Amino acid sequence: MSRFRIRHITRYVYESPVRDSANRIMLFPLRDDLQEIVQHSLNITGSPAIDIVEDYYGNRVGTFTHAHPHQELVIDSQLQVTTHERVLPTDSRPVQEQWQALKLLRRDLNYIDFLKQEQFAGLDEIQQKIAEEKVKAASPFVAARDLSAYVFENFTYQKGITTVETTLDEVWRLRSGVCQDFAHMLLVLLRLMDIPARYVSGYICPNKNGMRGEGATHAWVEAWIPDYGWLGLDPTNNCIANETHVRLAVGKNFSDCSPVKGTYRGTSNHTMEVSVIVAYEDGHTSSPAAEMTLQPTAPMSTTSVYNNSFRRHLEMQQQQQQQ
Repeated sequence: MSRFRIRHITRYVYESPVRDSANRIMLFPLRDDLQEIVQHSLNITGSPAIDIVEDYYGNRVGTFTHAHPHQELVIDSQLQVTTHERVLPTDSRPVQEQWQALKLLRRDLNYIDFLKQEQFAGLDEIQQKIAEEKVKAASPFVAARDLSAYVFENFTYQKGITTVETTLDEVWRLRSGVCQDFAHMLLVLLRLMDIPARYVSGYICPNKNGMRGEGATHAWVEAWIPDYGWLGLDPTNNCIANETHVRLAVGKNFSDCSPVKGTYRGTSNHTMEVSVIVAYEDGHTSSPAAEMTLQPTAPMSTTSVYNNSFRRHLEMQQQQQQQ
C-alpha cells in the first residue's frame, strides 16, 4: 500500500481579459479496490459551480463556466490517494483457450471501442511485427508485456518533438515522442493482436526512482487479459502499472481523457502552464521545476513543428537511410 498527496495546477494567462470561459475537466480519480480517494478538492478562479456526470467509460467529468472578464484562469486540484499492490496474471488456462476467449469479445459492446483500430499509413509495416508475435504463440499477458517492451526499446523519449495534434503516422516515422505517443503506439499493437486496449491518463509517483513522466500528467495503457481483467502497461517506463500509478480516466485515446479542455470569448493569444507536485509518505516531495512548461495552447503550425531541431535531425537520418 502507498499513500500520495498530489497537487495538479493548470494556469491559463491571457493577453487581455476574456469572458465566458467554458471548460470540461477530467481531474476526478477513478475509485476501485486498487485506488482509494482519501480527500480531493478543486479550487478554480471565480469559484464557479461544477456539474459532475459519469461518462460512457465510467469516468467522472466536471464542467464549469467562468462568465466574468478575467485575464487568468487557475484550476488547482489537490488530492490524497491510497493505492494497493496489484496481483499479476498467472496464465493458468491453456494459451489457445485464452486467445479464443479474446476473439469472442469482438461482438461484445463493452470491448468494441477498445478493439477498433485507427487507420494510418504505417499500419502495414506494423503488421510485420504483429506477425512475429503471433508466431511465438505466447499468452495474451506475455504478448502484451512484450509489445510494451518493444515500444520502450524502439522509440526515443523526447520532449517537445510532438504535440497533442501529432498523428500516428508522424510518431511511427519519427520513432520519438512522450508518454502520450508511447501509449498510442502500444494501443495500435495490442488491438492488432485482438487484445482490447484502452488509454489511461493519470499520474506517476515513483518517489526517487527517476521514472519518466514525473512532474506532469502521465499516460499509459490497460490491456484486457482473459481470466484477469484490465492490466496496466507503461511503455514509457517499460513496467507494469502498479502502486506508483494513479488513474484519472480511461478511454479509446487521449481525446477521451484530456484533463482539461475549454473555450472562451476573447483574444487567441494566451499561454498555459501545468505542474504536478507529488508528496510521499516519507515526506519527500517531487520538484516540478524540471517538468513545468510554459507554452502556447494553440496548435503549432506545420512550419514551427518542422523547425524543431531534433525532429529535423531524425528526418534527415531517415531520408539518408532510404537513399
